[in-house]
Amino acid sequence: MKRRNFLRAAVIGAGVTAFGNTLTPSAMAAPAQNGPSPYGPLQAADANGIRLPSGFTSRVVARSGQQVAGYTWHPAPDGGAVFADGTGWIYVSNSEVNPSGGASALRFDANGTVTDAYRVLSGTRQNCAGGATPWHTWLSCEEVDRGFVYETDPWGGPSTQRPAMGRFIHEAAAADPVRRAIYMTEDVSNGCFYRFLPTTWGDLSAGTLQVLVAGSATSGSFTWATVPDPDGSPTATRGQVSGAKRFNGGEGLHYANDTAWFTTKGDNRVWQVNLANSTYELAYDDSLVTNGTAPLTGVDNVTGTASGDLFIAEDGANMEICIITPDDIVAPFLRISGQSGSEITGPAFTPAGDRLYFSSQRGTSGSSSGGITYEVTGVFR
Repeated sequence: MKRRNFLRAAVIGAGVTAFGNTLTPSAMAAPAQNGPSPYGPLQAADANGIRLPSGFTSRVVARSGQQVAGYTWHPAPDGGAVFADGTGWIYVSNSEVNPSGGASALRFDANGTVTDAYRVLSGTRQNCAGGATPWHTWLSCEEVDRGFVYETDPWGGPSTQRPAMGRFIHEAAAADPVRRAIYMTEDVSNGCFYRFLPTTWGDLSAGTLQVLVAGSATSGSFTWATVPDPDGSPTATRGQVSGAKRFNGGEGLHYANDTAWFTTKGDNRVWQVNLANSTYELAYDDSLVTNGTAPLTGVDNVTGTASGDLFIAEDGANMEICIITPDDIVAPFLRISGQSGSEITGPAFTPAGDRLYFSSQRGTSGSSSGGITYEVTGVFR
């Protein structure tokens, strides 16, 4: 990622981040390596069992099965995003249970106080990750065979099933306003990387589903090919296009500055797709860390900041959120202690960039009923 078009952010709209092209793409570079965190070492665990850098604090904002602002928070909190709401903001979080699933929201005032909580999506299955759109909706994705994408209203309005976006084992989604595309990952060992081109930008009811086509190497050029039958039956979408590149368990996805970053849990990799010049490469691979023990394993949800850092949550491992910096350094940012039966999900920043939300999906109990949603506050670079 060093000296390539890494993300530089300027927040626009409600919780959606657009990125200016301040760095120039150059030749392929080696994947990120172990190094010192720009935030310094992790301190002792706080009262919530979270180890943070000096100057950062944590608090619990919701617990599964318990009341928050008069609403019972959902089990197994997963992917999430933050949307601006006047002087405050809304954090939307999926529920990765089957049946039921869906998504809920927490509304905060300008001081960070939770003022409301409510359902935004019901009656769906195993809603894992998703993504925000520039028109301020949340795409909640079903991680089941022939699952749907649901477009939801963070303010609690009606939600809409979007079958044109394809029926497959959905994971995450990310909007690209430059090419007017929605990118999507597929959580299966021979999954694909997709893009959906709406017929009308801002309307996901119709469009074209395509899949990335490339060789078997870990870097190179790619093209897009149209999936003939987005319904995925009788032939799965990933099996319809000859030459579609396979990815081992697609997970989190983040778009910024003509680039999409996504993780694959089956091989502990972070992929970088340069959409301006149609090339791809590895941004991180734990097996290619040459200077000590790889700090990031169990790669999962991912988000980014204005400074150019990626924040990547771990599914299991030692329960960390790690950063990858524009200088190709990977290091822990936080670690949750005493929750080895869980995973970290849903990292998302407020529009001001001074608060980070995320969940421990199964908390200390190791059960979906034990999920805990946190806020970390501090001076993020």
